[in-house]
Amino acid sequence: MDLEPYRGELVAYCYRMVGSFHEAEDLVQETLLRAWKARDRYDAGRASVRTWLYRIATNVCLTALEGRARRPLPSGLGAPSDDPGAPLTPAFDIPWLQPFPDSRYDVEARADLRLALVAAMQVLPARQRAVLVLREVLEFSAAEVAEQLQTTVAAVNSALQRARVALAGVGDPGEVTEPDDAGAREAVGRYARAFEAGDVPGLVRLLTHDAILEMPPVPLWYRGSGEYGLFMERVFAMRGTDWLSRPLTANGQPALAAYAPGAEGEPHRLHSLQVFTVTSGLVARNVVFADPRALDAFDLPREIFSDGFPGGR
Repeated sequence: MDLEPYRGELVAYCYRMVGSFHEAEDLVQETLLRAWKARDRYDAGRASVRTWLYRIATNVCLTALEGRARRPLPSGLGAPSDDPGAPLTPAFDIPWLQPFPDSRYDVEARADLRLALVAAMQVLPARQRAVLVLREVLEFSAAEVAEQLQTTVAAVNSALQRARVALAGVGDPGEVTEPDDAGAREAVGRYARAFEAGDVPGLVRLLTHDAILEMPPVPLWYRGSGEYGLFMERVFAMRGTDWLSRPLTANGQPALAAYAPGAEGEPHRLHSLQVFTVTSGLVARNVVFADPRALDAFDLPREIFSDGFPGGR
C-alpha cells in the first residue's frame, strides 16, 4: 500500500485545520504511521484509501486541537493601530497563523489556502472546520464526511451551514488574483521595485485605499494606504532604503522574501516574508512574517549579496 502520493494534499488539509505548516507536517507523519500500522484492517469495500486516510487525519487533527487556542493574524485580535510609531514588540506567547510554502508540495485549489480564509477558519469550532474543508474544498460527500467524523449526515449538513454563515464575510476567492496571473506578477513586481528603493509614495500608489498591513509576531496592524505609508517611512528610516527581494508564492498568493541592508560590504540579511492579496491590480493586504520559525519552511538563504548570490547561512 503506497501512501506517499497522498502526503501533499494531507499536509494542506492539516494546515487548514491547525494553521501551522510545521505542525501539519508532523500530523501527517502521524497519520501515515497510523495508516501503515492499520493497513491489514483497511476494508476497500467500505472506503477508498483516500477517504480512509482523511478519516485518520481528521481524528489526528481533532485530537491535536483539543483545548488549543486558535492561530490568528493580528487583524483578528482587535482594532487597527493609528500610531505608526508604536513599539514593535513581538508577542511570542500568541500561536500565530503561519504561511504555507507552495513550493514544498504540489497542492491543487491553492485559493482555498489563502491566508484570510485560513485565519477565518481558525475561529470555527474544530469539527465545523473539518466539515467545511472536507465538504467544500475536498468535495467529499456528506455521507463520506459523516463516516469520517462518526456522525450523521444531518449533523454534517447542519455544521456546514453554520460554517458557511460564519465565513460569509471573508469574501469570494474568485476576487483574489492568483500568483500566476500576469497582472498580479506585474503589481507585485512594481511593489518590489518601490520597496527595494525605499520609495514610499511609489508603494502607496500601488495600494488599495483601505489596504491592510500586518506583521506577526508583532500584534499591531494598520488599515488604509495613508497609515501604511507612514509606517513604511518609519521602517526605511530605521533600516535604510537599499533592500533586496526575491519573488515566490505562499498560500497560493504572490509573495516576496525581503532582505534588509547590512553594513557596507556585508550581505543583506533575511528580514521577512511578505504575502500579498492583489485585487484589481493593487495590493489590498500585505501580511509580513518575521518570525524565523515561519521563515524556516521556505528554505531561503539567510544572506544574499547585492548581486543576488547567497552569502553565508
